[in-house]
Amino acid sequence: MQIEEESLRNSAFMDLTIKEMHTIEAIGLVDLPTSNEVAKKLSVTAGTLSVSIQNLVKKGYVERLNQPNDRRVVRLNLTKKGRLVYRLHHKFHTDMVKDTLTGLEREEAQVLIKGLRNLNQFLDNVKNRMNEG
Repeated sequence: MQIEEESLRNSAFMDLTIKEMHTIEAIGLVDLPTSNEVAKKLSVTAGTLSVSIQNLVKKGYVERLNQPNDRRVVRLNLTKKGRLVYRLHHKFHTDMVKDTLTGLEREEAQVLIKGLRNLNQFLDNVKNRMNEG
């Protein structure tokens, strides 16, 4: 994450923190999630997310969309600037995976992928236990 944050600091998006970048990533390009949906995805409180969203709105990466039929529901949408940084961040991750697999035989890549899935499952289990306690 330190390398990721340093990469952001040396880009045109130096005003973003890595946590804000992950919030942008959680909002995504397709759906118009609610704040509660994004907070759940990030495993943060609604209050914590609210502060992040407020900063991202001020910086021009996110916009809040009120629902005309229910003003209590607020959807989140990436602005043009937000979509651009989302795509660049996604490319960063794609390039990282490609470079990691470079030079590996098919069987070696499959073992690495299986190990990373196991690690991800372990971390999800730890996170779930932390959220329960």
